[in-house]
Amino acid sequence: MDVQAVESEGPRGNGRLSNDGEGKLSAERDHLQLLLDVTNVLASNFDLDDLVPTLSSVLRRAVPHAFAALALHEPGSEALVLHAASFCSPSGHQNGHHHTGRRLPLAHSPSGRAFAARQTLVFRDYELMAFADVVDPLRQDGIRALCCVPLMVRNLTIGTLEIGSLHPDTFTPAAVAIIDEVARQVAMAVANALACREIAQLKDRLARERLGLESDIRAEHPFAEIVGASRPLRDALQQVEIVAQTDATVLVLGETGTGKELIARAIHNRSDRRERPFVKIDCAAIPSGLLESELFGHERGAFTGAIAQKPGRFEVANGGTVFLDEVGEIPLELQPKLLRVLQEQRFERIGGTRTIKVDVRLVAATNRDLLHMVEEHRFRDDLYYRLNVFPICAPPLRERPEDIEPLVRYFVQRFAARMQRRIEVIPTETLDALRRYPWPGNVRELENLIERAVILSPGPGLRVPLGHLGRHSTPTAQNDSASNLEAVERAHVMRVLEEANWLLGGPRGAAVRLGVKRTTLQSLMKRLAIARPA
Repeated sequence: MDVQAVESEGPRGNGRLSNDGEGKLSAERDHLQLLLDVTNVLASNFDLDDLVPTLSSVLRRAVPHAFAALALHEPGSEALVLHAASFCSPSGHQNGHHHTGRRLPLAHSPSGRAFAARQTLVFRDYELMAFADVVDPLRQDGIRALCCVPLMVRNLTIGTLEIGSLHPDTFTPAAVAIIDEVARQVAMAVANALACREIAQLKDRLARERLGLESDIRAEHPFAEIVGASRPLRDALQQVEIVAQTDATVLVLGETGTGKELIARAIHNRSDRRERPFVKIDCAAIPSGLLESELFGHERGAFTGAIAQKPGRFEVANGGTVFLDEVGEIPLELQPKLLRVLQEQRFERIGGTRTIKVDVRLVAATNRDLLHMVEEHRFRDDLYYRLNVFPICAPPLRERPEDIEPLVRYFVQRFAARMQRRIEVIPTETLDALRRYPWPGNVRELENLIERAVILSPGPGLRVPLGHLGRHSTPTAQNDSASNLEAVERAHVMRVLEEANWLLGGPRGAAVRLGVKRTTLQSLMKRLAIARPA
């Protein structure tokens, strides 16, 4: 009956009630929309300088004001610092930068009082006069009332939100309630922004510390890409340091696999050309008929198949370094053109008439005896002397046995990471055997052997197939170290056989652990005079 009465009387006497209800709904809707807009502003602004003006423009729809500011507590001090401010004059002009940076004492400022009391405080015109020396800039802008709200996050006060009005009666209880709600969201947003800023500062500090550490490491170990500390290697790297800062042509001499390209790159990386290209040309890998085109380029139609213009490697490396690997393989008929490039820094493409001038530094490498080739008229003497301005010898691995262990550990770490293996133990007898081996293939041979060993090592111990070493060494080298190597090899095979309980074949047999076939292991046991104990 009550419902019916309300319905029947609705058109006559409940019009005001209905309008009041609609007004409340509209106010609640506006209130929720305001909070939603504030949330969107805070979510999209991590920069405190941009946050305050945008927030002020949204809040102004519900609480008219001319000034908004964010003051944050300065750790270890008794003051707040205005980090961001926004002032909107009656003419609509917005500014506030002249307020930022001001210090607000906790004991003698409106914001300081609110911060210390941890509650919202409203200061009207006559109350602001008690802080004349602090609020004079605001009063000069016409501010006659100030609402200061402490920003608290998890019981920690981090600063205050200041809202200033040109009218002394703006901050009614309803207006203050709205500001309080907004301030709670602002506190979380500011805390997140400060955390992000602190993380960024920590990242910058870590980056600076990392650069400092890398600089220290480079100072202590300037050739991080070249592993080893033996005297022959140090002598070669000292030569690299001397010549790198010049533009002199360098000839790197050494056997196959000694790391001549690493030395060439080290020269480039320590020169003033390090920001420019490093262009490598393997003269032995390119057919002699195509080498001239690769070096100097060609014009369209210069020969059959030249369907487009192509710049040569010297042109591509302009300003940088050209590395000619295996320079002894350059055909005799092409050597005069290379000599001209070295002397005049100019050349023409095949089929072209335009002279191209370049600025390149040449580093050449060879494993051949160029002087002997000159004597046999297979290499031009003038080119040889032009290349041999500053020779550097890459020492063979057999002359630097003390570098075996760091090289092994370096390759184990690299290949284990690539294959997702965990190898923690390298047997001492294995390292001894590797040190005694003459390494005709030098570092490249060692690298290939360690890669194979990592593949064959499912457990934490490195299992190097030492049986492969004797078969690949030269007869002379075998005779020099046969007795020592054979003794180490026999001890290693004996240890593996004992671990496998003298089982030769099968997935857990000694042959699998050694990385050889069962028949190969039997032959190896026969050669080393190993017999199963009774």
